[in-house]
Amino acid sequence: MGGRNAMPRTQPVASPGCGAAIVEHGGRIAAHGLARSREVAACLADPEWMAALRGRRLATLATPRGRFLVLLMPLDEADLVVFSEAPGDAVLEFVAAVDFAWDIIEHVVTDAFDAMTVVDDRARVAYISPVHEAFFGLDRGGGIGRPVREVIENTRLDRVLATGKPEIGEIQRMRGAERVVSRIPIAREGRVVGAIGRVMFKGPQQVEALARHVNALQREVDFYRREAAALRGDAVGSLDDIVGESAAILRLKRDIAKLAPLDVPVLIHGESGTGKELVARALHALSPRRAAALVAVNGAALPASLVESELFGYAPGAFTGADRKGRKGRFEQAAGGTILLDEIGEMPPETQAKLLRVLQERTVERVGGEAPLPVDFRLVSATHCDLKRMVAEGRFRLDLFYRISPVVIEVPGLAERREDIPLLARHFLHELAQRHRRPEPELDPAAESLLRQADWPGNVRELRHVVERALIFAEGERLTPAAFPDVTAGPARPAPAAEPRGARLADSMAALEGAKIREAMLRNRGNKKRVAAELGISRTYLYKRLAEIDA
Repeated sequence: MGGRNAMPRTQPVASPGCGAAIVEHGGRIAAHGLARSREVAACLADPEWMAALRGRRLATLATPRGRFLVLLMPLDEADLVVFSEAPGDAVLEFVAAVDFAWDIIEHVVTDAFDAMTVVDDRARVAYISPVHEAFFGLDRGGGIGRPVREVIENTRLDRVLATGKPEIGEIQRMRGAERVVSRIPIAREGRVVGAIGRVMFKGPQQVEALARHVNALQREVDFYRREAAALRGDAVGSLDDIVGESAAILRLKRDIAKLAPLDVPVLIHGESGTGKELVARALHALSPRRAAALVAVNGAALPASLVESELFGYAPGAFTGADRKGRKGRFEQAAGGTILLDEIGEMPPETQAKLLRVLQERTVERVGGEAPLPVDFRLVSATHCDLKRMVAEGRFRLDLFYRISPVVIEVPGLAERREDIPLLARHFLHELAQRHRRPEPELDPAAESLLRQADWPGNVRELRHVVERALIFAEGERLTPAAFPDVTAGPARPAPAAEPRGARLADSMAALEGAKIREAMLRNRGNKKRVAAELGISRTYLYKRLAEIDA
């Protein structure tokens, strides 16, 4: 304590890491732990030291184990002095340097213009400022222990808790008013243990208007940046883009994290609208190839007449109207990166044959070019089709299927993750409200229940469309079931149990591998050396598989 209130420096003392003492105004002291040491007891008995501590309420003390926080709590006829280990050097430096540290803490907690809410690791309210309680019509302590979404409308503290990412200067609509809000996750030893939300109350309207304007501009910039990246084919992604907390989504994210570092082809299978492209982006973003481009090719939209020039490029002057400098194809554009063959099940047979040649030889030959060019890429394919059935029906090449699907990722539809529907709806409301510069309405629990029970043949894409329409035509601060006139609740039913996909996939891949080996044996008239070379496997492995096939 500096200046006239400076506390005498004490020599380090050997004692436990914490302690307490009751110092009666008459001079009697009852001490425990650290407070029983001779040096600390001398400080407690020193009237000047105690007077300085009463002025500060919060101070520091040096011991052999480091400095400790000292907190004084005045009682009726005595003072309670508590000694405790500090959470970090920054706290100690702050308390040691600032005589009025206690007053600052008190101001932060009780400031009428800057309310604070704290949630624990389960998103339950641990503390809420008195001004915040009054704003929401709560009795003192009335929100403690309740889920934060029950206490604060349109809050995203639970989302910040889940992602570990702060949200600074956001606009939040509460009880008909828009406020500037910051939400910050709190981590301890690498784990998020809670989150703090701070709300500016009664702040200058100019600040709120500026924050709204900046926030809207930032969202707009982010939106157009994503759109431009998608047009260039190098859109970034992450696991956080895949919204959901269901067992199916957590399993999907674990699979992506395991497969992303491996340079193996991946086939993404799922119903239309489930977010297969988000999975592809996450695979690329978490891979060693993330610094290079992710190039997307839509197989359904690629006519056979243009497949060679689009995929393989063309040499200068290759045909009438061609660029005089020539042009790189999609495989060359993906050099060092990832190529996404979307809707690969829709590719015509001629395109399948040309694609297979590239995957086998890892070279492309530009239209009008004279020599093949080596290409280096990671292959990710996506489809909603049942490729196994298409192979059986002769509509998809078995050898191409074998090349693209060493590993298959199944993307669950909304029917398998109904518990994620309210979270997805709120996510879309937040995103679309910023995009359309509209206040973000609250989703009524009855509306959440309706959305959760409805059938979604278009999956996440359809849900987003329905939420966007409701937002655009919203007339109040809350979206009720009436905001979703085209949504009908289906019969109550549990989510279907997940099938043991790993076992099914292993069996199907073994069968396809056996069929591939049999075909190669027929083509090469039983020459095992040629078969092994064609399939890219060792002869030892070939002999092993042949023995299993014949068994």
